[in-house]
Amino acid sequence: MATGTEPRTDTGVRGATRAAIAARHLRTDRWWLAPAATAGGLLAFIVYSTWRAFANSDYYAAPYVSPFYSPCLAENCVPMKGGPNWEVFGSWWSLSPALLILVFPLGFRLTCYYYRKAYYRGFWASPPACAVAEPHTKYTGETRFPLILQNIHRYFFYAALPVAVILTYDTALAFRDEDYAWGHMGLGTLVFLVNIVLIWAYTLSCHSCRHIIGGRLRHFSRHPVRYRMWGLVGKLNERHMLLAWASLISVAVADFYVYLLASGAFADPRFF
Repeated sequence: MATGTEPRTDTGVRGATRAAIAARHLRTDRWWLAPAATAGGLLAFIVYSTWRAFANSDYYAAPYVSPFYSPCLAENCVPMKGGPNWEVFGSWWSLSPALLILVFPLGFRLTCYYYRKAYYRGFWASPPACAVAEPHTKYTGETRFPLILQNIHRYFFYAALPVAVILTYDTALAFRDEDYAWGHMGLGTLVFLVNIVLIWAYTLSCHSCRHIIGGRLRHFSRHPVRYRMWGLVGKLNERHMLLAWASLISVAVADFYVYLLASGAFADPRFF
């Protein structure tokens, strides 16, 4: 018969050294909605981007090239007149050329401080929400493999910058018509403009970018230019979560728009 003095055998947040709270949590709101919505949104993007990355088709509709496939680095790329189509990899690469470039923006987002919080909570319930007990029996943080690789986020930031520059070039080329003459503006041009603005806003709002600009400065007064840049990036950083989601949606929309044009679903509406 239990006497109530037996040692507790559970571990983690319900271990013997923690406060003995019988309830799983003390929240009365629908706290599970946020992590569930986060997991659903990220899962939807993962499924869509995986399909498009391996499709190896319908990624170019003059003058638009999908951001998932730019720059195109394989010999099996669809010819893109005037676009960033560099045959760095020879004919031995037979898979989708998107797999050669997506690793850089994917690594940048995967190691992003906000996205870490999002998928830790959404997929691993670590923790599921504020003031809700973590179900795991132990916690090692990002000190062991593979999570210790999260510390290379700043290097993925360096890799994401040239990708953003190339996508800016693609946006400039979107002002050409199907005969590659300048002066065109269609619905796709606006889609690409919105996308590149959000891509740059998200990239520059990165915590690593903020540290690179203003970190390790003892006296801001001696570096007025860097201080102003640090302030501007800091304002973007306040909206890092919003920009992370907005740019994730915009890059998927831009790719899907090119897919619709390339597959013949409709023609690009022109403004002039």
